[in-house]
Amino acid sequence: MFLRMRAGSPAEFGLGLEKEAASVSIDMGVLLRRWRILFPDLTNCISLCQKQQQGCRFYHEKQKRMLLSQHFLSMNLREDSVISQESKRGEMTCKSQRLMLLGGLICPASPGCYHYMPYTVRAMEKLIKVIDREMQIIGGQKVNMPTLCSAKLWKASGRWELMSKELLRLADRHGQEYCLGPTHEEAITDLIASQGCLSYRQLPLLLYQVTRKFRDEPKPRFGLLRGREFYMKDMYTFDASEEAALHTYALVCNAYCNIFNNLGLRIMKVQAATGSIGGTMSHEFQLPADIGEDQLMMCTNCDFSANMEMINSDQRHCPVCKGKLVETKGIEVGHTFFLGTKYSSVFNATLHTSQGKLAPAEMGCYGLGVTRILAASIEVLSTEDAIRWPSLIAPYQVCFIPPKRGSKEEKGAALLEALYDSVAEAVPHLKDEIVLDDRTHLTIGKRLKDANKLGYPYVIIGGKKALDDHSLFEVWNQNTGETLFLTREAIVDLLSEV
Repeated sequence: MFLRMRAGSPAEFGLGLEKEAASVSIDMGVLLRRWRILFPDLTNCISLCQKQQQGCRFYHEKQKRMLLSQHFLSMNLREDSVISQESKRGEMTCKSQRLMLLGGLICPASPGCYHYMPYTVRAMEKLIKVIDREMQIIGGQKVNMPTLCSAKLWKASGRWELMSKELLRLADRHGQEYCLGPTHEEAITDLIASQGCLSYRQLPLLLYQVTRKFRDEPKPRFGLLRGREFYMKDMYTFDASEEAALHTYALVCNAYCNIFNNLGLRIMKVQAATGSIGGTMSHEFQLPADIGEDQLMMCTNCDFSANMEMINSDQRHCPVCKGKLVETKGIEVGHTFFLGTKYSSVFNATLHTSQGKLAPAEMGCYGLGVTRILAASIEVLSTEDAIRWPSLIAPYQVCFIPPKRGSKEEKGAALLEALYDSVAEAVPHLKDEIVLDDRTHLTIGKRLKDANKLGYPYVIIGGKKALDDHSLFEVWNQNTGETLFLTREAIVDLLSEV
């Protein structure tokens, strides 16, 4: 739509500007001044857009590479200061605890409680994804229950007194008693009961969560292996019959084995006591380790294995095949229980069978120590001075280390950065898994030592050979200890398989 404007209006003035612009003798300075006078708001808007565009370009450049200098890490701890933070004089800490503290992966908050730093959170989130995948393959549905558990439920099951001092208890302003949940058998069964009778068509029902748990450990120790606050995956299953429930039990146990196989961890499934959780059958998933607190017996002739508490202390022959029993230690990273109707009968969690009868649900419960798996894997895979993660859950997969600033090899920094960009483009699934250690005021050796503390599966260094006519980069496979000198193309091919 065109508007008629009177003489001297901005429109006419603008037309005059066009004529002036056509003149060879035009004064651009005059034009710009007139433009600013006529359209001050538009001029400011253009200026702001230009600044925003520059800011976006700066943000893009800064975000293009993952820079180690921007990571929130605490890697300046000396070993003697770590020991003083965590131990009384003369008391040893375990390897995983020492390495996680030295690498700045955890920081002490109070006895048995830690701040999980960003690298640890990344590893934990990856582990939870591995767990989620296997739980959902077998039909698990994820829920989230309150941490604050009513004492009324725990008293109904009899565990309020049975677990005694292990429970972290508290009362609200109205005098109502609670505990911070170490497990959720009471809560989940009460939830199911509150929904009315289940139908056999809904079964098996597998509900699980991954949440913080609390236990008032009398003597917290070994970092994340035995703390007062920890993360756990706990699943609760409901079936119409004991036969069906045992089938579900086997299904979950098999899923646990898949999880540990995927992580590359050699696990022992052993017979165990039901303890305070109860039920008629129980198995522990143990990771053999010298630091383990559980004494295990395993047969050299068959698959039998059990926690020592299930066997007479003087028994040295397998109860199945009479073969020789040998003793070992383990870290418990998982535990499964066949509960039967222990909780469903108390809380009236019932179901309608296919015959139309009303019956208490047959239950099972299944735990995985999420943070304990993190620490236990470091305990068994790492060397004394270098962390080794299961590759699947390493916080980052690759660390690039350019030459020190001012060194003879400094020109290799640009080549290494170009390699970083090539990997990010050619291997998209690693785009968020690679880190550039841009702290070039430090030597390569110092940064390589820090890389060992953090446990990158691959470290790529731009050293002297990167400046050769055919650039070769030093590639460290941290898990195998192998060192290779590879071209850019060979590195891209190698990392494509990660």
